[in-house]
Amino acid sequence: MTPLLTEAAVGSVPDAATRAALLADDPLWLILLKCVVILLIGPILTIFLIVWERKAVGRMQNRPGPNRVGPGGYLQSLADAIKLPFKEQIIPDTADRKVYFLAPVVCVVPSLIALSAIPFGPVVSIFGERTVLQLLDLPVSALVILACSSIGVYGIVLAGWSSGSPYPLLGGMRSAAQVISYEIAMGLSIVAVILQAGSLNLADIVGAQHKAWFLYLVPSFVIYLISMVGETNRAPFDLPEAESELVGGFHTEYSSMKFAMFFLAEYVNMVIVSAFATTLFLGGWMAPWPLSLIGNNVLNTGWWPVLWFFAKMFVLLFGFIWLRGTLPRLRYDQFMRLGWKVLVPLNLVWIVMVTFAKVITWNTTTIIIAAVAIFIVLALFFYVRAAGREEESESVPVTGGGFPVPPLDLKVPQTTPRQKALAKAEAKAARRKPAAVGTAKEGAQDGVS
Repeated sequence: MTPLLTEAAVGSVPDAATRAALLADDPLWLILLKCVVILLIGPILTIFLIVWERKAVGRMQNRPGPNRVGPGGYLQSLADAIKLPFKEQIIPDTADRKVYFLAPVVCVVPSLIALSAIPFGPVVSIFGERTVLQLLDLPVSALVILACSSIGVYGIVLAGWSSGSPYPLLGGMRSAAQVISYEIAMGLSIVAVILQAGSLNLADIVGAQHKAWFLYLVPSFVIYLISMVGETNRAPFDLPEAESELVGGFHTEYSSMKFAMFFLAEYVNMVIVSAFATTLFLGGWMAPWPLSLIGNNVLNTGWWPVLWFFAKMFVLLFGFIWLRGTLPRLRYDQFMRLGWKVLVPLNLVWIVMVTFAKVITWNTTTIIIAAVAIFIVLALFFYVRAAGREEESESVPVTGGGFPVPPLDLKVPQTTPRQKALAKAEAKAARRKPAAVGTAKEGAQDGVS
């Protein structure tokens, strides 16, 4: 055993070298145990989240929700998970079968492996072996989470294209544009956290929050929350699955187990972005402030941190459910405008301010200059916004109902082109009919005479 391992006491917050030594010393059975647990976290939480969402939204809408299967209806999702694989598979004749089967796998696999870089706790003892509650400790683990959460869009696009149907294709294209737009905002929102922590390693970011959570980076936190809802295609940003426009979106032509895999990918992505937000902004596995003072920080040792981590994560997951039961779906142009014209510019301005705050020595003169600069930036922002609205209002004159005003010299035709064509056809038929009858009569008279 290396000296680094002897220094790492159970419940301690290890540094990078200690984490690397502990993970390198893990026996094979412990590595396999971690892999199995991480792979099971997503499916187990998906089964729980689906029934929790149905019960919570039912409560918001004054109805019971699922209440038949199991105690209180809480086994309904388990029954659905058992039933779906045995449903009939319906494959469109126009589908590209290889890509059609591959698309759900591309969605699910990155979602299941993303949790391997999340630190769930400090040094613990598992059957006598000291280890860190994470599978991988990478120098760029924050980028690994972002990459895994964004790769799933390839499966959505492939599902829409391979179905051979127009509505899934439109849903897949929408999802691609949506993920690209909000992935930029999400990536920029963690820049301030990286600047504060000085590292891309998630375990180092958690360690940097031992004095204060990065929740005080309020703009980054708010922008991340909005971006993670758009990233996961959840209401009110569920435009790729808009029933009123696209039937069911990219998975319209899917059934049986493949349909269940899309559901699994969606809910596992919710778990990933919630765990990522917990790690970046909410102190990760560290206990909340009042509890951290109990017993000389005893609640931040052992297995207690796992409880705090999942408690914070469930609060964020409930936010998804709350939004679904509260807000209506946005229009697509409103959704894209929010991402490109609001979140991205605000993110860039906020990053500049955080960088300025870190490199400048603060005194009275600096504070005054910073306040004036912020005022000028805000004034320019609102001026440009007002000018844009003015141009837009002058470009197309509208009435109170929002419809274009017709020209004053508008002449309404007496008959439509279709009515003219019908009248012409009737006139032609009328000219032909008497001629045919007259010819028949003349032939009859000639025969009699």
